[in-house]
Amino acid sequence: MEQAGIFDEIERLERLSELGDPLNKLNEIDWDMFVPMIRKALAKTPKGPGGRPRYDIKLMLKVLMLKRMYNLSFEQTEYQINDRLSFMRFLGLTISDKVPDANTIWNFYNDLSQAQLADKMFDAFKQKLLDEHMILREGSIVDATFVDAPRQRNTREENEKIKAGAIPEDWKKDEPKAKHKLRQKDTDARWVTKNKERHFGYKNHVKADQKGKLIDKYTVTDASVHDSQAMPDLITKDDQAMYADSAYIGSTIAEALASNGIENQICEKGFRNHPLTDEQKDCNRKKSKVRSRVEHIFGFMTGSMNGITVRTIGITRAAFDIGLTNLLYNMRRYCFLCASA
Repeated sequence: MEQAGIFDEIERLERLSELGDPLNKLNEIDWDMFVPMIRKALAKTPKGPGGRPRYDIKLMLKVLMLKRMYNLSFEQTEYQINDRLSFMRFLGLTISDKVPDANTIWNFYNDLSQAQLADKMFDAFKQKLLDEHMILREGSIVDATFVDAPRQRNTREENEKIKAGAIPEDWKKDEPKAKHKLRQKDTDARWVTKNKERHFGYKNHVKADQKGKLIDKYTVTDASVHDSQAMPDLITKDDQAMYADSAYIGSTIAEALASNGIENQICEKGFRNHPLTDEQKDCNRKKSKVRSRVEHIFGFMTGSMNGITVRTIGITRAAFDIGLTNLLYNMRRYCFLCASA
């Protein structure tokens, strides 16, 4: 075995760049835009002198992005940063630098999720996209996807109480075992069946720009909420035309679009004894050519971002995780569009 040379690490990183390291492009983004809002959210009154200083905010945010990009656990995030040169380069670390451990990453993640910072970070980057005319709003596409959470093993009676908005009495007992059990139970997520597939968790409802396939707005609900129920939260007066599948058909949505002067391009639906005409079918095909572009977004999240799931408990953390997913997707899409320009 040859002895390691002083330039071996540099040569290996250059080779990774040649092979197309996606983290290189992400490093070109101005990460400093997020630092002030995070610092403000994490500001705490000091309890006294001493204590280990906090890791650099930008470094920790990029650690969370690595975790989400590769869909890693907190323990695996720590391990992979120690193991992979590309991760260290992305974070600006050398082999001699200390890497944040799993508990530190979890604490930072939890602090940001409790401060509900995902929306603010998403909006800050969206403003950059608007300023650079990446989001044009000439046409918008709305759709939703399931975000599966760790499945719960509850009895039928327990699930009925949770569905009704209550907590089973056995979980509320003032006993260590009951308290531990309650901490591990997700009472916000819901079961739903679609196309004979069972899902437990949440939904990521997005509105995407027709041309650039960038996410303009999003909202998070439990999995049982119908797609159409979340659409009013996604409509803004800046939209010019709205594309969606037939799940969004209905007088309430049609009136909301009309009142905001938005062109209705939602696919029509046939009913019993009232099938679609050939003209309506042809119109639906034209609308679907545009509407289907939103599926590319969810496909990218499933493939290139290693799945659309959450590993946490509760809608607060799920909403933060989903917000990070949408933000990271926009960042990667932005890098692609800039490289293609």
